[in-house]
Amino acid sequence: MRSPAPPPRPGSPLVPPRRAPQVRPALTLTAALIAGVWGQEVVDSVGFGGRLDAYGIEPRVPGTFWHVLTAPFLHAGFAHLIANTVPLAVLTFMGAVRNVWRFVAALMIIAVLGGALVWLFGRGGSVHLGASELIFGLLAYLLGVGWWERTPVAIGVAALAFALYGGILWGVLPGNPYVSWESHLFGFVAGLVAALLLHGRRPRRAALRG
Repeated sequence: MRSPAPPPRPGSPLVPPRRAPQVRPALTLTAALIAGVWGQEVVDSVGFGGRLDAYGIEPRVPGTFWHVLTAPFLHAGFAHLIANTVPLAVLTFMGAVRNVWRFVAALMIIAVLGGALVWLFGRGGSVHLGASELIFGLLAYLLGVGWWERTPVAIGVAALAFALYGGILWGVLPGNPYVSWESHLFGFVAGLVAALLLHGRRPRRAALRG
């Protein structure tokens, strides 16, 4: 009779390595992002009189597609920015603390893909801007990571994110004509795509014989 095979040791190919939380880099990235959007709004208000808001997304207007890179970081005044600051900071930290560089990739996917969908399908004759595209995208990203990874940590983070901000999901539906529900909806879609692309493949588990 064969003796049972010893359990795989941490660090062996059968056990995926555990990454330590990247708390300090995540805090640094979160602070830099918040400082950037606030600094931009101050400069726009003081130096440009709000004219930088023209670099929001203008659906299907030729030559403006590149605004998908600027729109999520612009805001229509400080009240708009204040409303977005806390959820943006919290969701950024929650997403970045596990892996900063993978989070940056997710953020770029959300901005580009979400913005592209707004540019293609958003209401014409309007300008879409604000970090709410990122907020909805990051919420979807964390929920998607929990779904596709299905590890205790990922599920716990997803549950916490939903408990904190799940109520905003009503914002993907048309409502206030002055609110870009398109940015909410397509940001959320882009966040799910980012989670699928970056976390959709779970490591294979090798079968062990006793």
